[in-house]
Amino acid sequence: MMIKEVRHVGIVVSDMEKSLKFYRDLLGLKVKSLVDEEGEFLNNMLAHENVKNKVAKLYAKNDNALVELVESISHPRNKTDRDFFTIGASHFALTVDNIDETYDYLIKNGVKFTAPPQQTPDRFAKVTFCEDPDGTPIELVEVINTD
Repeated sequence: MMIKEVRHVGIVVSDMEKSLKFYRDLLGLKVKSLVDEEGEFLNNMLAHENVKNKVAKLYAKNDNALVELVESISHPRNKTDRDFFTIGASHFALTVDNIDETYDYLIKNGVKFTAPPQQTPDRFAKVTFCEDPDGTPIELVEVINTD
């Protein structure tokens, strides 16, 4: 197989500051970089002209995979209705140490959830889904049984 590792998950956001408050301040991801991107390379890669993006790359402790937030300055889109069944990437998952504490903390900070944390039928983990400020589904997982 040619794949070596998962590098990052890219998420288009409508407002970088709101998204950083969620991903950095509430979820605790660390900012690796925050840059404005534009130029011929980006235009070619995205097959559009005059592309200007604000891009934040975030990471969790001891994690090589990144969460990449992209706010399009030049080609903004309106938020569309989306949920778990929308065609395309449906969600991404983050592992947490204590899902009940995480859930309580995020609820107190206005984060929307589909349900409180629940144990999976195989008793391997406790899981819940929340939404980022643009409605992107995020699965939060606490592994509880490593047998």
